[in-house]
Amino acid sequence: MKDIAKRFPENQLLSPKDLQPSNEGLHIACLLNPGVFRFDDKIWLLVRVAERPEQTEIVVSFPILTDAGTIEIREIALDDVDLIMTDARVIKYKGVDYLTTLSHLRLLCSDDGIKFYEPEGYPTLFGAGALQTFGIEDCRVTHLDNKYYLTFTSVSASGVGVGLRTTTNWKQFETHGMILPPHNKDCAIFEEKINGLYYALHRPSSVDLGGNYIWLAQSPDGVHWGNHKCIIKTRKDHWDNARVGAGAAPIKTAHGWLEIYHGANYEHNYCLGAFLLDLNDPSKVLARTNEPIMIPIETYETTGFFGKVVFTNGHVVTGDVLTIYYGASDEFVCGANFSIKEILAALGI
Repeated sequence: MKDIAKRFPENQLLSPKDLQPSNEGLHIACLLNPGVFRFDDKIWLLVRVAERPEQTEIVVSFPILTDAGTIEIREIALDDVDLIMTDARVIKYKGVDYLTTLSHLRLLCSDDGIKFYEPEGYPTLFGAGALQTFGIEDCRVTHLDNKYYLTFTSVSASGVGVGLRTTTNWKQFETHGMILPPHNKDCAIFEEKINGLYYALHRPSSVDLGGNYIWLAQSPDGVHWGNHKCIIKTRKDHWDNARVGAGAAPIKTAHGWLEIYHGANYEHNYCLGAFLLDLNDPSKVLARTNEPIMIPIETYETTGFFGKVVFTNGHVVTGDVLTIYYGASDEFVCGANFSIKEILAALGI
């Protein structure tokens, strides 16, 4: 497998120690998978911040949001026979799944795309309501018609779906509820209408028939979605045989819509690949990389909260340079550059 990413020598750009917890009694366990956008002549990250209480040798403790928006800490004895903790991200207890951490979204900005800081006067985005009691995660940011669309994963005991908020100034937000119901995530809205319609990639999942595939949807208004089509599936005996999901909004090129996506195998190793969609009919897949374009090879990508992971849902484009900001081992935020021409060459273009 060939890795064509040019990682920032400054990696890791952000670590849990670089930010302050949102509430007393919590600590930041992970920084993950930022949405990325340009605003006010700066590069901005909308970072997923995952928090939990300090752990002990007697109990596992984890936070959830109540319907009223307050944080409640739950504890389960580690020797409880009904407790299953084979995954660092999930607690299974008496047939119910909980997350080990509670995530919110934090805004940071940078003048050079390398050193990021939290500016004053901008809000932190928390989950709200019964469908976000386990937090909000992995936001994609789309800039379209002078409005920013924030699609993110809404998590609760009722399931995992796609939430939407919009803003024009990053200080006031309009909430549009859950636009794609469980089980769904990895939603990225195109940054241009096609034949008068909004388009989005998303990832519904099935534990029985079907699988963890990438789908395409249409919308007349960016809020209500239909005409769903499955366009990218997992591939047996490949690096992406277990699940695939969209990254950020597709990039318009002369050859088609270029999408950077993540794929994982059954060992939960996450890599990045690319595919190309027709400019006028994005349900047509023109090409797909056979091998990954980025694999977890650095120590900060192979070891951490959940190792062997590179995962992106945010980027900026400057000419031929595609700069992705990505989550490494579900703990750090890092950066890497790609040549769009080189990615297209890997696609056979």
